Amino acid sequence: MKGGNTFRLRGRSLSLTLAVLIVTTIAIWAWEKNPFANSLLSAQELYTIPTSEFHVGSQNDSVVSMKPTEKIEENMSHSIITEETKGEEKFGTAPVDAISAFSPEMIDSDAHVISSSKSKVCNYAKGRWVADSRRPLYSGFGCKQWLSKMWACRLTQRKDFSYEGYRWQPENCDMPKFEKSTFLQRMQDKTIAFIGDSLGRQQFQSLMCMATGGEESPEVENVGKKYGLVKARGAIRPDGWAYRFTKTNTTILYYWSASLSDLVPLNISDPSTDVAMHLDRPPAFMRRFLLHFDVLVLNTGHHWNRGKLNANRWVMHVDGKPNEDKKRAEIGHAKNFTVYSVVRWLDSQLPSHPHLKAFFRTISPRHFANGDWNTGGSCNNTTPLAGGSEVMQDGSSDPLVEGAVKGTAVKILDITAVSQLRDEGHISHYSLRGNLNVSDCLHWCLPGIPDAWNELLIAQI
Repeated sequence: MKGGNTFRLRGRSLSLTLAVLIVTTIAIWAWEKNPFANSLLSAQELYTIPTSEFHVGSQNDSVVSMKPTEKIEENMSHSIITEETKGEEKFGTAPVDAISAFSPEMIDSDAHVISSSKSKVCNYAKGRWVADSRRPLYSGFGCKQWLSKMWACRLTQRKDFSYEGYRWQPENCDMPKFEKSTFLQRMQDKTIAFIGDSLGRQQFQSLMCMATGGEESPEVENVGKKYGLVKARGAIRPDGWAYRFTKTNTTILYYWSASLSDLVPLNISDPSTDVAMHLDRPPAFMRRFLLHFDVLVLNTGHHWNRGKLNANRWVMHVDGKPNEDKKRAEIGHAKNFTVYSVVRWLDSQLPSHPHLKAFFRTISPRHFANGDWNTGGSCNNTTPLAGGSEVMQDGSSDPLVEGAVKGTAVKILDITAVSQLRDEGHISHYSLRGNLNVSDCLHWCLPGIPDAWNELLIAQI
């Protein structure tokens, strides 16, 4: 009986084993026929892009055939992609063009996703002039309350005014249309100060005309006395002007400081005395009233020549005494020393004035041709943008200011290259009395180019 039972148990075990083998064989065969088994294959074996779903163009055309909102922007710099992937392509990594077919975003060398929009940097000094039928922003006839007659070209013998019909469009920057009410609301309870030469005065007058629409504004109060800006006895004009918009408590002022250095008469009782020109000290006006300013715009440049210094009897001083450094006494070195000094001083003050936004405006270009202002130079072109309409460079055309503000909290207001294209916008030989024998190819007609400077300023405040 024992032997019979043992045989039957062994037979059953063998049958069970055979059954398991059959079931396993059938399962393996079915698994191989199942498409889901493909998921076990390596990514390398499956990394192919179906041409029916995506179109990958050449190096100059990486637009993907997807929905319009998903397309890679055509103007995205291909050079950035190429530089980032040169090393990877040597090791057989899939081309970035192929990877980017799945997304309108860039992928860097570390496989991090970077939005293509980040490659677009706003550069206010890079862009183009475009025609705008809504220009000018105010009337040269009407803005008599703020605009000097000699700069209101509509009042002169000039006949062409096509220079008024353009606006500056920076690259990749949001430049909303200027609205005086919006501007004044933004500047409520704030003070904007311009300190510089006559080009700074032009920018100041331009902003006053823009903020009032070039119309008579009885509600604007003269607050020059608060800042000591009153006409001295025997003077042609005061050292500056200050006006307050009573509805928004917005003040716009200008102070004349052609060199941005502190000027101190050596003998205050002698009208013909020499004047100490302290290269390492900002103007006393700026030092005194800085705490009142919310926006400050500085500029200097065109008074830095030997003729101006001699005519004004300016004597260079450093460390409170006459300058003895012969190299620094050279006009170019003296100017550089002063610009860097005033920027360093202003930068040191900004932590104590967190509300203050400080700008240094780059130099306004001159356009004298065939001579200078006193040797028959002229600027007779009346065709807008005859020399081109675009600024393509990334750096400033004023390396002095660009270098001085670098690494500081003082911002650059870069208008040099922008204005270089507008030689038809100067006063030229026109005046209130008729044509002159000399041309003013330094100052601008208003309305005109300085209006664009203010739009760039407002955009950056």
